[in-house]
Amino acid sequence: MVLVIDPQIAGISGDMLLCSLVDLGADKNKVIAGIKQSEKFLSNSSIKKIDFEKIQKHGIESLHLILEIDEDIHERKGSEIKSAIIESTQEIKLSPKATSFAESCIDTLISSESKIHGIPKESVHFHEASSIDTLVDIIGITIALEDLGLFDEKIICLPVAVGGGSVTFSHGTMSNPASAILEIFKNSNLEIKGTDANEELTTPTGACILVNLVGESVKYYPQLKLESIGYGAGQKDFETFSNVLKIVRGIDDNFEMDSVKILETNVDDISGEILGNLIEKIMEKGARDVSIYHGITKKGRPTNLVSVICTNDTVDEIIDILVLETGTLGIRISDSDRFIVPRTNHDISITLNDQSFQVHYKKSSFKGKTDFKIEFDDLKKISNVLDKSIKETDVLLRKEIEKLEINK
Repeated sequence: MVLVIDPQIAGISGDMLLCSLVDLGADKNKVIAGIKQSEKFLSNSSIKKIDFEKIQKHGIESLHLILEIDEDIHERKGSEIKSAIIESTQEIKLSPKATSFAESCIDTLISSESKIHGIPKESVHFHEASSIDTLVDIIGITIALEDLGLFDEKIICLPVAVGGGSVTFSHGTMSNPASAILEIFKNSNLEIKGTDANEELTTPTGACILVNLVGESVKYYPQLKLESIGYGAGQKDFETFSNVLKIVRGIDDNFEMDSVKILETNVDDISGEILGNLIEKIMEKGARDVSIYHGITKKGRPTNLVSVICTNDTVDEIIDILVLETGTLGIRISDSDRFIVPRTNHDISITLNDQSFQVHYKKSSFKGKTDFKIEFDDLKKISNVLDKSIKETDVLLRKEIEKLEINK
């Protein structure tokens, strides 16, 4: 199972995610009861009314949070809210995974404020996040996630809309996204994008919850067999789009996804020996794969297209190698999402002709069918020792591996 969070149009806030989870199927009564148990741990604040109701948001029926509170407070220490959250998880008897998640969310919010203002975490005071709203969002979402069993499922997120223009709050007016949002998303695996909405679309609480919940960021929906959809309404209304967070739960056909960088450059004045050395150097730097294609370019010139698949953390070093080794004057860079068939690595001992060999192979599984591939270096080494061809050696090893797989 996989959960897809889609904040690419309306962004995300704590109450939008909470509502979408309840709309997806989380027990509304359990969520409300847990939140009411939590309010006693936050002084000078109380909940007069809390409920969920269906409303129309620009033509989309979605779930809306009704929250009436009684409080007269304009700032509160971050540590006070953290203590209330920890005590609440203990009172409600949430699981260790759920408890750790809730604590991580408030820790992220405190850490971002600490970094922005250059003060110790214990000195952080919240202004906009000082309300009991923060407790309601984090505790409510944690209860809903646990009720749906989502802490044990794969969770992915599309690019997060943050809006545009400027925002005005306790520290004055600044461009949107504000510093807190940028700090929270910094070094996370999530992507953000601005829009022409002259509003803050993603709140700090929503951002904190996302970075602690989501396993990976994707640009497109994965291949899914849909099972349920939840729509969570935000508080604001916009003329051109529905202020609604959409989340989707389904079966993903056992595919895994990741995102890679594709580096490409054309070179037409270097030898095959240099290209061979180039491949070795690039692979040593952690590239996933390197391919070289022959072709014809302008004026009938023969060329070699060097294409490299790599990850974000190896891009800079590989670009250096491409420029220094080939003398190229330009490299094209693009992002690509990949569907990956799940695979596992295996290491076994096999005896052939009274000799024992260590054999490494990858086993893949898709739609009930399994296959495996032996590491070529092992095939090459064993074929030389046995004085047999690669093809013969592969047949012998596959027979032994198949026997072991059947007996598992």
